[in-house]
Amino acid sequence: MRKLILAAGVLAGLSVAACSEKPAADAAAPAAEAPKKSLARQAPMYAGQEQVLSIQSGSVKTASGGGLDLEAKASTDGGGWTQVGFLPRVYAATPPDGIYEVDVVAQKPATAGAAGPTPVDVKSAWDRYKDGRVKGVKFISKTNEVVAMVGG
Repeated sequence: MRKLILAAGVLAGLSVAACSEKPAADAAAPAAEAPKKSLARQAPMYAGQEQVLSIQSGSVKTASGGGLDLEAKASTDGGGWTQVGFLPRVYAATPPDGIYEVDVVAQKPATAGAAGPTPVDVKSAWDRYKDGRVKGVKFISKTNEVVAMVGG
């Protein structure tokens, strides 16, 4: 009986030790970089308002009054979308990298328009921050994001 208890103890110890070891395949795999977490929260949208399908390009220029002029070339997922614009995200504190996020949104049509991606141009002045804290703007759509630096 004593030998049986000792054998069971050794077997339990070996099984616990084997559980804590990682397989060699995991050790050789490169560590994937974690996605950068946003410090902003999405602002509420009006009824019928949605993000555009995708963004092709964006630019940010300093305006003469000290604000910024935002411009984006985007696509909606059909014709008939109206009131295309920017909806800045809400921040509790200044982002450490100086890149602010805005959603590119539009009013969804009441009836289905022409199927297929439809290009739209979005231009707007943004005078929220005139103190030079904005280094860039990240334009966000349903499927992608585009970062544009101020003056770049």
